[in-house]
Amino acid sequence: MVDGNRGTSLAFDRVTISQHEISDEIAKIQADSPKGAPLLDFPPYRSSLLRHPTKELQFVDPEGAELLAPVFGHSDVAPIEADLTIQRGGEPIGERIRVHGRVLDGDGRPVRRQLVEIWQANAAGRYTHQGDQHPAPLDPHFTGVGRCLTDDDGWYSFTSIKPGPYPWRNHHNAWRPAHIHFSLFGTDFTQRLITQMYFPGDQLLALDPIAQSITDPAALSRLIATYDHEQSEHEWLLGYRWDIVLTGSHATYLEPSDD
Repeated sequence: MVDGNRGTSLAFDRVTISQHEISDEIAKIQADSPKGAPLLDFPPYRSSLLRHPTKELQFVDPEGAELLAPVFGHSDVAPIEADLTIQRGGEPIGERIRVHGRVLDGDGRPVRRQLVEIWQANAAGRYTHQGDQHPAPLDPHFTGVGRCLTDDDGWYSFTSIKPGPYPWRNHHNAWRPAHIHFSLFGTDFTQRLITQMYFPGDQLLALDPIAQSITDPAALSRLIATYDHEQSEHEWLLGYRWDIVLTGSHATYLEPSDD
């Protein structure tokens, strides 16, 4: 999988638009916008001009899709799939990390046996995908994809490599902050939810139009993991915790569907 934001073609030359201009746009919109739901039509995020919903939602009968959807269980997801550092027969390059947390509903109850999938760039900021051709090295020992099921208390855990930032074509000298994509399913594919997790202290967050389309600082903070020293391992890896709340006033921001 690859981040669909890289390589989107629009009718104007974004290379001439500077980061300073983008940051000014972000500041003005945030000053004039209520601190509520993320803005789907967010001009500093250039692709949103073409990708945000413009028509009323159409209700459809999901029964046909549900008949073809898989049913997940222990036999379908192997524990090894949650360790992205051992899936290619060699040592990946980069900083080892563990990301763990709980998936909860709006009342704080654990969401059990939830399928959690992740995908990410490697330490150099490149995805293992033919659509990603920016000049950073591929890592032959790192696929950047993994999945697991939450346990009875809603916990998930992944061992991986900290992803690097990467350039994207939103404007001149545009860089995405380091992030991991998360996908969560309910009981079938028709209930898929997607979001991104960021890392603490990343200076690129303030410059990123995708992150800054979330005009509520408290909501944006819920997309940033916290360092978890108890999960760090001596001379081996650093730990991070990131909980995902699916509903309620403290819900984790989830990306809108392309439908």
